[in-house]
Amino acid sequence: MVRRRTLHPDEQEIWQAVARTAKPMHPMGHVFVKPVEPKPQPTQTAAPATPRLPLFRLGEKSRTKPGHDILPSLSDSLAAAPLQMDAKTHGKMTRGKLSPEARIDLHGMTLSEAHPELIRFILNAQSAGMRLVLAITGKGKRGHDVGPIPQRMGALRHQVPQWLRLPPLGPAVLQITEAHLKHGGSGAYYIYLRRR
Repeated sequence: MVRRRTLHPDEQEIWQAVARTAKPMHPMGHVFVKPVEPKPQPTQTAAPATPRLPLFRLGEKSRTKPGHDILPSLSDSLAAAPLQMDAKTHGKMTRGKLSPEARIDLHGMTLSEAHPELIRFILNAQSAGMRLVLAITGKGKRGHDVGPIPQRMGALRHQVPQWLRLPPLGPAVLQITEAHLKHGGSGAYYIYLRRR
């Protein structure tokens, strides 16, 4: 069963124009389209429609959060990663109760300089039997952002967790977490290493 709907007057005009240009498939066709007379418009004015958005006055704070950032923040993605280590030790580590056995400071290095240094540091720390090390990346500087796509602050800060998941460091690393404030906060990472 075909459900039909009534056409609006402007749609009816367009349909009549198309129907006049069409040639019938069967000259003796039984289908006849009766033109529908447009309904007269009411003379009284309708009440103004209520606005979809609430009124906003200058100087007033927005009631909604801007939802432009689709990619989750780095701390959110690290916190959402599955826990690979002992929960009790992880809790101590995130509260800053465990002190790192070694640290590397990558401040001021370019990505091409920092990557081999990080590989050397992590593999040497694992071979020395260390479990918890600290990689200091810094929080990064806000660059001159003129493009339509927002740039994230801190190239090293965003790249180090990626490097730690890929070979040759991936098999050596058990867990990556943002450091506690006393060890650098969001500008540093705790790296918990596997035993050899």
